[in-house]
Order: sequence, then C-alpha cells, then structure tokens
Amino acid sequence: LRALGDARLITPLRSAGGHRRYSRYQLRIAARARELVDGGTPIEAACRIVILEDQLEEAQRLNAEYRRAADSTNVARDS
Repeated sequence: LRALGDARLITPLRSAGGHRRYSRYQLRIAARARELVDGGTPIEAACRIVILEDQLEEAQRLNAEYRRAADSTNVARDS
C-alpha cells in the first residue's frame, strides 16, 4: 500500500493518531494493482493500467446512464 501511495495511485486519509486509513474503493484499486505487479508488470505501468481501467469503467457507466435518459425521452416523446 505504501508503494502505491508513493506512486500516487492512492492517497490514504490519516487518523488523529497518524495511521493510514484506506477506503474500500482504494483497497479494491490496490488489489488490482497488486495482481498486475504479481504478474510481472512494473508498478508504474500497473498504476497507469488501473487508472485507465477505472476511467473506462466510469465512462461506460456514464454512457449507459445517458442512453437510459435518451431512451426514456424518446419513449415519452413517442407516446
């Protein structure tokens, strides 16, 4: 986790006592990066891949949302 923080893939919050606190999302991202690194991918490349995968997932989610909105507009207009 510290190496991923050093690579600026994830930035943990800090508790009042200075302990690192990671969200579930950050842990999921870290686990994916670890899979890539364990498979022989350099950490910098693994971080870039994880970022791109995350961006793709968000773009697909938004695209599906826009399509649903457009479909509901078309259905209402056709009625």
